[in-house]
Amino acid sequence: ACMLCRRAEVDPDICGCKLEKQGLCVHVFCLFLANELFQQWDKNVGLMGFLPVDIQRTIERAAQKRCFVCGESGAAITCREMGCDRSFHLPCAMEGGCITQFFGLYRSFCWEHRPEQAVEAAPEENTTCLICLDPVGDRKSYSTMVCPACKHAWFHRGCIQGQAVCAGISRFQCPLCRDKDLFLMEMLIMGIRIPFRLPSWENSHAYVALSERHSRCDASECLCPGGREQAEEEGPWHLLLCCSCAAEGTHRRCSCLTNSTASWECDSCA
Repeated sequence: ACMLCRRAEVDPDICGCKLEKQGLCVHVFCLFLANELFQQWDKNVGLMGFLPVDIQRTIERAAQKRCFVCGESGAAITCREMGCDRSFHLPCAMEGGCITQFFGLYRSFCWEHRPEQAVEAAPEENTTCLICLDPVGDRKSYSTMVCPACKHAWFHRGCIQGQAVCAGISRFQCPLCRDKDLFLMEMLIMGIRIPFRLPSWENSHAYVALSERHSRCDASECLCPGGREQAEEEGPWHLLLCCSCAAEGTHRRCSCLTNSTASWECDSCA
């Protein structure tokens, strides 16, 4: 089990992977979010830059604090609001309505002092989550969130967290209006963890196949001496893709298109 949250089985999307070294076992984000535990400039020392002696000291301090959510000891995270002493384990954060920010100073807040979405919006009757399609309720809340850009995209906290983990920092955006900058910053502040990596689907062979540009002439009779796969930058053997589906192509001459023709539609789309 992680020596900071004292859990062996947790959601890796929230707590991160386990690190084991010099008799210590901790989750990555339990380290980053723990009270008074600081990372060294050299990330190669200790556990990702956290010194073992500092980690051990943090574990001992946490043993004196009880989680206000589950009641067990070992709560290494305390609300950053001045004067608030509510402490909790990272795996208990969502159950307790807490927000942990996975960027910058890695701050944490209890249910009373957590940041709230400032955007003025309320879901219409029978509005459903854009991701799971289940109802989202009748107002903004800890578990019901809205896009700050379009104010029409509603989703559950758990659903948008799942999407963030799959999309990564480069592709994470509003599932409705596709806004990225405002949406991404808002989600980070509201405690959504967005991994700094490429989307998970870009590693799949299926995605690679889908992302490849169509590159052959599909005319019933291809007239090109070089064959259907030949494509030139201009002239009669310039390959045009269907402007609607991009799944079929033709050389200009094979479909009797002039050099001034800028677009073409295949028979299926036309």
